[in-house]
Amino acid sequence: MINLSTFEECYQKLILHFTSSTFKDELSLAQKEFFDNAGTLDENKPNYTLRMSQFFDWYFLTRPLHGYMQPPVMVCEQQRELRLTDEDLKVIEILKQHQHSVYEYVKTKNNEMIIKDLYTNEKVNVVADQMIFSFDEKEFFEARVITLDGKKYYLKGFCFHPESAQKFILDQTAIFKKNHDLNFKEFLVRLNKMRYKFEQYRHVKPEMIYANDNKLGL
Repeated sequence: MINLSTFEECYQKLILHFTSSTFKDELSLAQKEFFDNAGTLDENKPNYTLRMSQFFDWYFLTRPLHGYMQPPVMVCEQQRELRLTDEDLKVIEILKQHQHSVYEYVKTKNNEMIIKDLYTNEKVNVVADQMIFSFDEKEFFEARVITLDGKKYYLKGFCFHPESAQKFILDQTAIFKKNHDLNFKEFLVRLNKMRYKFEQYRHVKPEMIYANDNKLGL
């Protein structure tokens, strides 16, 4: 049985391998892709740790590695240097099945956070006792959810969006729901960039940034 602490230790081990010197060039390219045109990444700012969690989740779970054409989570078992344990293998399978989407916060009840997946319209109950953030009613946020021993937990890479961006997010999500040939994961990265452009340009209304014609190259 894998508990949350063991899961996090194994996940950290996997990420450390794919961010080692062996993957130095790959990591550098990925950082440029993720943080380019997404505001300023400043390690002295309070959101630095959160942004790096977003990046590592994306790098390990979503972005295809050059030469493999799949993300690291899908090629871990090809890496002999990892010396994977049974626990590592279980964690890899858990990560392969994670849910990544934009969610709406509904409410918290009986130590569970009830959220709605805006892409699938499904309600999801997530364990709430791990949370260090407070949520506003009907707040929209990007997150990744794993299932561990029958319960759902968040990974650490959250991205919260302003209320005035909700119409844009709903309209665009509806387009992706109708056309499955479009890449919803790329849209989530785009939303992330918009979020941090909004933080960089506080004097600009969010709806000027969360737009298809925002003139920011997003």
